[in-house]
Amino acid sequence: MGNQTIVSGASERRDKMGLFKRGQTWWVSFTYQGKQVRHSTETDDKKLAEKIYHKVRTEVNEGKWFAPPIEEATFQELADDLFADYKMNQRKSLWRIEISVKHLQKLFKGYTSSKITTKEVKKYISMRFDEGVINGTINRELTTLKRMFSLGIKQTPPRVLLIPFIPKLKEANARTGYFEHNEYLRLKETLPDYLKPVLTTGYYTGMRKEEILSLTWRQVNIFEKKITLDADTTKNDEARAIYLTGELYDVILNQWKLKESQYPQCSYVFSISGQKIKSIRMQWGKALVGCGYRPTFKCKNCGTIVELEVGQKRKDLKCIKCRGTRFKTHNKLFHDLRRTAVRNMVRAGVPEKTAMKISGHKTRDVFDRYNIVSEEDLKDACEKVSRYHGENSKNELQEQNYHNFITMPGSR
Repeated sequence: MGNQTIVSGASERRDKMGLFKRGQTWWVSFTYQGKQVRHSTETDDKKLAEKIYHKVRTEVNEGKWFAPPIEEATFQELADDLFADYKMNQRKSLWRIEISVKHLQKLFKGYTSSKITTKEVKKYISMRFDEGVINGTINRELTTLKRMFSLGIKQTPPRVLLIPFIPKLKEANARTGYFEHNEYLRLKETLPDYLKPVLTTGYYTGMRKEEILSLTWRQVNIFEKKITLDADTTKNDEARAIYLTGELYDVILNQWKLKESQYPQCSYVFSISGQKIKSIRMQWGKALVGCGYRPTFKCKNCGTIVELEVGQKRKDLKCIKCRGTRFKTHNKLFHDLRRTAVRNMVRAGVPEKTAMKISGHKTRDVFDRYNIVSEEDLKDACEKVSRYHGENSKNELQEQNYHNFITMPGSR
């Protein structure tokens, strides 16, 4: 909250709710610890001001309201509190928060919490637009800003009094990439030998890339045919078990034989010359080109997917829909294997709750985004409906013929 005044015995002309106006802005007035408190709601919307007033009054009555400190928290202090919270809770996404704060500092560095209003947030959004940043990235940065305020308001005493309204931008549809089985086989043929088992593991299990590359033999039981992912190695900090069968088991068993014969000191299941695989980006890109995939880009303006033609340069690329020239790379990703595994498990009849346990999805909405519906799925659904109606029509015809037969004269 912005300006605040604490006076003793002061009287103001206000409505029955304790709201009054100064210029176009609504202020609230109430008694706290025997003193009259007045401060700005920083809005000219009376309904919003009423909500703020009721919230403050409830906190006062429950003994949860604290007078803001004389010195307001600065943007950097709120950011430092957020960093400390992430480090204390050992959150793996600290690096993303640090990147977001770095961008937020471009505008909000030196601001106090009360100066970061909705108007200033919209100014920041406009600034990032001008820099060519896509909506999804801006939303991640705004989420970081909101977390800073959420953490600040929970402090005792609070570091901020009110969280400003922080708008969110509409994002283009989430990625829907996946691999059909023939695409998986073609890619496996093209990848170097040391990455083929990595591809197979991703295709069958839906494990994240880093979960696969960091997998150690301590987590694999060849005799029980089981992989155990520890909580500290998964993104959502939940342990999970994956059982090995078929091609997947053969791949892991071959990795064990390779390790025993050539790299007995290597602790990683997947390695290159006995050392951990640090990155697959370069080899992945080469393999895609070897499979016949053209470099693909997504328009930052309208989300249209555009393929780079043979002989065409990136700088000459234009969106076929809006004629825009701002793009981000949209090639097939290793992460598309995760969507593929979820999709295949559901189509194989694996109960969704079980599939979520295997893939490590905690929420249903995220799981549903990974359960991709393809053109073949739609075609198959239409054929099933057609067969259903055909069977019904056939049964109805048989019933009608039987009815006609038994009602014919002399049928008895």
